[in-house]
Amino acid sequence: MAFNSTFAAQLSAASDRLFHLLDQFSQSRVMVVGDLCLDEFMNGQVERLSREAPVLIIRHEETRQVPGGGANAVYNFARLGAQVKAVGLIGEDEQGRALRNIFAAAGIDTAGILVDRDRPTVTKTRISGHARQSVTQQIVRVDRKSDALPNLELQLRLAAYIQQHMAAVDAVVCSDYGDGTLTQPIIAAALSHPLSVVDAQKHLKRYQGATMFTPNLPEAEQAIGYSFVKPTGGMDLAQLRQGGQDLLALTQAKRVLITRGEDGMSLFEQDGTEHHIPAFNRTDVFDVTGAGDTVVAALTVGLTLGASPWEAAVLGNLAASIVVRQFGTTTTNSHEMKVALQLLLDEYALN
Repeated sequence: MAFNSTFAAQLSAASDRLFHLLDQFSQSRVMVVGDLCLDEFMNGQVERLSREAPVLIIRHEETRQVPGGGANAVYNFARLGAQVKAVGLIGEDEQGRALRNIFAAAGIDTAGILVDRDRPTVTKTRISGHARQSVTQQIVRVDRKSDALPNLELQLRLAAYIQQHMAAVDAVVCSDYGDGTLTQPIIAAALSHPLSVVDAQKHLKRYQGATMFTPNLPEAEQAIGYSFVKPTGGMDLAQLRQGGQDLLALTQAKRVLITRGEDGMSLFEQDGTEHHIPAFNRTDVFDVTGAGDTVVAALTVGLTLGASPWEAAVLGNLAASIVVRQFGTTTTNSHEMKVALQLLLDEYALN
């Protein structure tokens, strides 16, 4: 990571506060309303080409199932130690039962998960194979989902659950992956909480008035209709600042956090305050899958514990710096974050 003396001084001054917040993660109570998805990974060894068609025959070795989409956001909160209520839909199928069992084993409250008998559990199955003494490579992905919206009765039941349990949580998070769970009645119920955080891939305007939005760079550019990158390459900071203000106007949010991958993240607030936080690791980035969910989880937990927006963003950045060093959809916890924070402080002290 490039040395940034100004940020190093800020981080050093805030270190005791950040460690204290990490120690309090188990006190956070959060409701996550999202598009629940199951990620399946089927792996095996390639034996030969089929006689039936020019395709590989794979001898199955294992199938691994992990939360994906909005379910990964739910799982990230639980792994950080927060008390989590999951709200969403699953199908009446094996994948839905598997997802509910994974949540239950992690201590997640699943009372807000309803069964939609008309639609399958959103499932993404990645089939991978390997030869002897070779790495495993993905061959094909099979997606199971419906483009139909849930029926109105289910929408209203989910909205009613959110309203009934809102007083029992410190924040409500909307994790919108575009799979149809977050319809207008559900969004309206979620945004009625004093602290609402939105992580949506598109249609940000539907969530106008939320406390905070956390788009990544492509999502932010898509929402406002122009790029933050110079024609010659590299970030155009003037365009980025304008984009932050335009996003605040579009969403009517108190603040917007734009995650920018290897360039860190930028926080914009309605009062004109802005912070640009450098990435905590520019090397050893293996896989950014699910990193946005990790940012949202650590950030939101921080906010529920009274962290300032800057402190919460630093916590989100710290958590993401851990999970991007691992392959696949992964999570972290407060202990790993404390270790990473101490290493970061030590690195700055040496420069």
